[in-house]
Order: sequence, then structure tokens, then C-alpha cells
Amino acid sequence: MNDELRNADAGSAQDSESVDFIRAIIKDDIAAGRNGGRVHTRFPPEPNGYLHIGHAKSIVLNSSIAREFGGKFNLRFDDTNPEKEDVEYVESIKEDMRWLGADWEDREFYASDYFDQLYAWAQHLVREGKAYVCSLNEQEIREYRGTVTEPGRPSPDRDRPAAESLDLLERMKQGEFPEGAYTLRAKIDMAHPNMKMRDPLLYRIRHIRHHRTGDTWHIYPMYDFAHGQSDAIEGITHSICTLEFEVNRPLYDWFIENLPVPHKPRQIEFARLNLTYTVMSKRKLLQLVTEGHVTGWDDPRMPTISGLRRLGYTASSIRTFCDRIGVAKRDSTVDLDLLKWAIREEMNRTAPRVMAVLRPLKVVITNYPEDAEEMIACVNNPEDPSAGTRDVPFCRELWIERDDFREEAPRKFFRLKPGAEVRLKHAYFITCDEVIKDPDTGEVVELRCTYDPETRGGDAPDGRKVRGTLHWVSARHAVTAEVRLYDNLFREPFPEEGGSFLDNLNPDSLEVIPDAKLEPSLAGVGPGYRCQFLRLGYFCVDGKDSRPGAPVFNRTVTLKDTWAKLEAKGKAG
Repeated sequence: MNDELRNADAGSAQDSESVDFIRAIIKDDIAAGRNGGRVHTRFPPEPNGYLHIGHAKSIVLNSSIAREFGGKFNLRFDDTNPEKEDVEYVESIKEDMRWLGADWEDREFYASDYFDQLYAWAQHLVREGKAYVCSLNEQEIREYRGTVTEPGRPSPDRDRPAAESLDLLERMKQGEFPEGAYTLRAKIDMAHPNMKMRDPLLYRIRHIRHHRTGDTWHIYPMYDFAHGQSDAIEGITHSICTLEFEVNRPLYDWFIENLPVPHKPRQIEFARLNLTYTVMSKRKLLQLVTEGHVTGWDDPRMPTISGLRRLGYTASSIRTFCDRIGVAKRDSTVDLDLLKWAIREEMNRTAPRVMAVLRPLKVVITNYPEDAEEMIACVNNPEDPSAGTRDVPFCRELWIERDDFREEAPRKFFRLKPGAEVRLKHAYFITCDEVIKDPDTGEVVELRCTYDPETRGGDAPDGRKVRGTLHWVSARHAVTAEVRLYDNLFREPFPEEGGSFLDNLNPDSLEVIPDAKLEPSLAGVGPGYRCQFLRLGYFCVDGKDSRPGAPVFNRTVTLKDTWAKLEAKGKAG
């Protein structure tokens, strides 16, 4: 397990040949004059769930290859299983792809566009003696298929006359038979070492309304039968898919070779994306949604593109992540910290710095005039001098983080404590003189402090130094807002190991702070606004639950950059 993770980390940064092996193949095809020098790729999602970060890798790869080689890129929905498909998923997929920057222009297709052609090709295989209608049920088909060490047995219907199979197939199409009564199977080789080639199913009966074709069809093609032929119809030159489809390639090739298709696409497989602390199965993601472990497909803890967008990730940071991990020929697992590194690096460069106090403790500056206030110039982004400064109000009563005070502090606690002096960011030095407690609970409710008016701007003219610098918010001007602190959805890096993945859910994956105190500049920010709360992390205004004048802030990522530290340590070693 640890070796697998280390291989992913090393491969993402040093195996430059494997990163570009797909582009190398395409360059060779162009040089050889294949496909007339054309490059035409596609992304073929099944509309049975929301897209996740693994799909983002494929979208970025396929669309960027088309763009780099001056080719075309299609979006095609493989909508062959109406039982699990929904228009909601179709629309969410299109929204996510547009957000990522994938442009399919006017080439939006559906496998259901080709149902008539696929059916005609199924009839062609029957006439050629290469397909037959089978009456075995699902369990019997599984038993007849054999095992990886034992050949399968032929169906009793394998030699059914073509005319009889054609008649049954048409009656299946018209809805004459119940589900499970018949299937259409290819006649290939029941002893083939690749079990995918042991007379695979082409069509099954489903009396389910399709979201595009309605009740027209009572049989639907299997994904394996529709996939390659749809590529052929669209003129796709390079069918780029993940490694789990490598075993399917002989079957796809068999269909292409045995059907009068207008074009022969080339399939190339690459390693799918696996992330630590994450599950990528759409079935399991759906389970998280339907069982209420998350609030929906776009829950910011989900690895879905919509969830990451709501959390505060940018399309450019996801593309950077995809470029960084590259394209490999072997399966591995990528550290989730590398995804966090991508957004942290971007927000460090671009996000304005603001002050917010999540767990407020009041500070009263006793030697500051009660009715006075002043504006303090604060740097917006030290990484970007062109971002300038903003004015933040300062007055007698302030909020600081409760964790920034200790009444009984250890020796190396360099924040506020009785008798200690600290710096308020961009403002003054203050010294804690008195601690006020609730008489009933003993809880600290207020600190009485004095300030040095000669230290405006955060430096002392006499040259004295302090070790601690605290962020703060003016109590008189503070904006109260809800802040959500998100953490990994799972406690373990490999949540699917050692039992149910649900056993590894992190009970502390979300903490809601209803009454955080923010500087007044944040009062009018809208959905999608990103910033750094000084010393607390990078945050984004939630696009779903925020309301005008009442922003909800999601923590996108903490300030700690584990990946950068590991990378620096590796270079030093």
C-alpha cells in the first residue's frame, strides 16, 4: 500500500516519458499519415451521476490533446442504461465541463442518437451468423461462461437459426417479452481466455422510459456494444480511456472488424486517477448521497467537480493538478495533498488577505478613547504588490481568537498572556493587564489591555521586539457570518480497505461556526469570492447557501502545505 502511494508520488514528478506517452502515439500516427492527419477525441460520460475529479483528468486530457493538435473534441453521453440515468446528471456534466474549459462546440452527441444504427448492426451480426438470441437467464449465463481457468459451455440457443433470432429480436424490440426472457449475444468463443469474449451480451430487455427516446425502445444496447461503434460513427481517431477498459479492447476491436463501420478508432488506455482519503466509485458516491452521509452530490466534502467548485477550487487549479500528475501507464494512488497544493499555490498568489476571528474573545483597550476610531492600512496580498492596500477600522473594543490567549501559558507560547506584549497585525502593540471571567463558569470573557500609540503600523520606534502577531477585528464594525471548516471526508488514506468504506467516514469532516467575526470589507462579497483569512486558511463564499449581505464562507484549504514540505525535503535529500 505504501509502495503504491510512493510510486504515484515519484511518477507524477519524474517519469516524463510516461506523462506524454499518449501524445507520442498521436504524433506517430500523424507522421504516418493515419486518419489523414486528423486528431479527434471525445469524453463519453454515462449520465448516471455527477462528474468527479477522476473524470476531470480525462476531460482535461482529451480536450487539451484536441486543442494542441488542431483537432476536434466531442461530448457524447453513453446513455444506454435508462434505469440509472437522469436529465439532472446530463445538465450537471455539461456545466462541469464548461467550467473546466472544455469546448465541444456544437458536437454534443448521445449514444441514443445511434440506437437505430446500432440495432441495424445487431441485425447484421445475426444475419452473418455472429450473434443469436439467447433464452438463458442471468444466473445461467454466468454459470455457462466458465471461469478464468475453465472454458465456458455454449448456450443451448447458440445455433439458433438466424431467421428465428431476427424474429425474436424484433419482438424483443417491440416489447413483447418480459425483462430477462431473452438477450442478444455475440457468437465469438466460449473458450476464449479473455472472458469478455465469451459470447458477450449485446442487448437486454428493459421496459424503462428513456430520458430522450421515451417509450420507443424496449431493448437497450450494452455499453460494450455501443461504445466503440459510437466512436466509429463520429470519426473519433483516438479513443482514450482508462486502464480498466484494456481487457475490453479485443471485444471492441472484434465489433469494429465484423461490422460495416465507416471508421476505425484506435483505443489507448491510461491509468485512472486514485486519490488518498477518497472514493471514486459513482455507486459509492451515490450511496453517500442517498444515505445522507453528505448533503448532496455538490457537498464540499465530495470529490465531485461541483463539490470542489463549491469548496472554492478553481478550474485552473484542477487543470494544474491534472498536468502535474501527468498520464501514466500503471495504476497508482496520488496523495490528496497534491490536489490541495494546486489550489493553495494559486490562492497564495491571487487571494486577498483579510482578517476574520472564528472563536471570538473580546479585547478592551483601556487607554484608547471610547468614541475614537481610525483606519488602518492593511496589505491586500504580500505576494502581489499591485494589489495595494485597504483601510480597516480600529477602535477601543476588538475581537481576537480565543486560542490566541492563555492565562497559564507554556514558556514558548508567544501570543497573548497576562503581562505579555504582542503586535496586532498592521496596528499597535498591546499588553494584557487584566483578565475578566464569568463569575459562574470561570470562563474568560474579556481581556483588558493597554496599547502603545507609538507603535502604529506594527513597529516600535525604540526598536523593541515582540514574538507574537495576532489578527483582529473591530468589534464595533464586525460582520457576523457563518464559517464552515471542512476536512477530509474519510479518516484513512485508503478508505475502501479493511471493511466497508463507510466505517472510515470522518465524524469531524465538518465544523460549522455560526458567529464568526469578519472585517467589514467582507459584508458585500458574493458567491465565489476567495480570500485568505490571515493565519486561518483560504476561504471561499459558498455559492449555494449564501444570501445577499449574509455570506457563508467555506474553508477551501488550510495554510499548511504538506506536499510542498515533502517535495522540498526530497530535493534536499
